[in-house]
Amino acid sequence: MLKGKKALIVGIANERSIAYGIAHAMRLHGADLALTYLNEKMQSRVEKAAQQFGIELVLPCDLTKDDQIDAVAESLKKHWGHVDIIVHAAAFAPADQLQGNYVSNVTREGFRVAHDVSSYSFTALAKSCESILSKQSALLTLSYLGAVRCVSNYNTMGVAKASLEANVRYMAHAMGPKGTRVNAISAGTIKTLASSGIKDFKTMLVHNAEVTPLRRNTTLEEVGNTASFLCSDMASGITGEIVYVDSGYHLIG
Repeated sequence: MLKGKKALIVGIANERSIAYGIAHAMRLHGADLALTYLNEKMQSRVEKAAQQFGIELVLPCDLTKDDQIDAVAESLKKHWGHVDIIVHAAAFAPADQLQGNYVSNVTREGFRVAHDVSSYSFTALAKSCESILSKQSALLTLSYLGAVRCVSNYNTMGVAKASLEANVRYMAHAMGPKGTRVNAISAGTIKTLASSGIKDFKTMLVHNAEVTPLRRNTTLEEVGNTASFLCSDMASGITGEIVYVDSGYHLIG
């Protein structure tokens, strides 16, 4: 599905991250990939993934710094000339924002950081790469049910994901005239490095597997395959959508 496509994937943390599952699927479907890492601590992990996938282009990118985002765009222009796909799989909120009572625990700084990294950075990537996007380009980000439902201990991140989903719609409207599509996947409960920061997450995994229509949790492979489809020309008429890949959990009352 993606033969000849050039894809930037931001947000790989390790082999259990959703971004890793997406990278694996896109590589299988023929895409050429570039990866980014946040800092020196994450560099070796991302480089390990790059070796597994046969990827040569691994770039530093702190999504809170515009100069680093711009540098990524310049590197892509130098190596590829253009980019067809951008996958934004990065999110962060301080740990104290992911527990207890939302109103009691939310802070101005925690709120700002969560929105900056989890929502605005998607637009920042699009803004920096806009001039090198191909005519049939696709942008994709990752959301979660906590954007539209109250999920215990998700708190400030849920509000940031709601912002991200609105961001998808506004970006789709703004970038559509040039042929760029913008979508999101709202993934189900998956055990990742990021989800380990949510209190009682193991309980959530067990509960989800018991009540979803498919009676199981979602896999990285399922999210990766859906991402590959949404970023392929086969999905050329789909933009501004939030696609649930959660074994049907969002249907449950």
